[in-house]
Amino acid sequence: MSKTILKMNQLSSILLLLLCTFTLQAQDKKAKDLLDQVTAKVRSYDNIQIDFRYSMNNAKENLNQDSRGNVTMKNDMYVLNFMGVTKIFDGQKIYTIVPEDEEITISKHDEKDENAITPSKMLTFFNSGYKYSMDILQNVKGRKIQYIKLVPNNSRDQRKEILLGIDSQTKHIYNLIEMGKNGSKTTYTVNSFKTNQPLSKNQFTFAASKYPNYYVNKLD
Repeated sequence: MSKTILKMNQLSSILLLLLCTFTLQAQDKKAKDLLDQVTAKVRSYDNIQIDFRYSMNNAKENLNQDSRGNVTMKNDMYVLNFMGVTKIFDGQKIYTIVPEDEEITISKHDEKDENAITPSKMLTFFNSGYKYSMDILQNVKGRKIQYIKLVPNNSRDQRKEILLGIDSQTKHIYNLIEMGKNGSKTTYTVNSFKTNQPLSKNQFTFAASKYPNYYVNKLD
């Protein structure tokens, strides 16, 4: 059970960090203007499909971890595949499927729960709690990537700062770099960003028949 909970937490973290396209209170006008453009662009799409790369390094603890994942989103619904785990939200219930443990956790989505994670909340996740400003502009294989630095207001936050890289031309998220106070560095890089793709009518439907021998843990 602990392994499943750990993977659920990892999935939650990637959802919170992956598409941080948000609107923030004005602290840096240039940064806010750019973030507003990113938000408007994302909201204009019917659906979004992203392939991403994840890496986490901590030299002090000699820790290195790399993985890949993908997510498909439409309105509040999504399907996320990351670290061998699939998470499906059909608009009402969340299904976390862990093949390694042959276990499925089913939980009910609570709209009043501030900690509930949906793509729509990704658009406003950093609405408060951070100081932000324009950072460096980098040329990455011919692409101009403008970084915005976010610093948590809460001194108890274990993250020292977050750098959000935005493609200046497309206004899409290129990567997100999270620096921890313990010396860790976590990076999420978007390898592929597709929009308005033809999706199956069952794209966000959980099919229990695919997992006949799985243990089902219902939390609602």
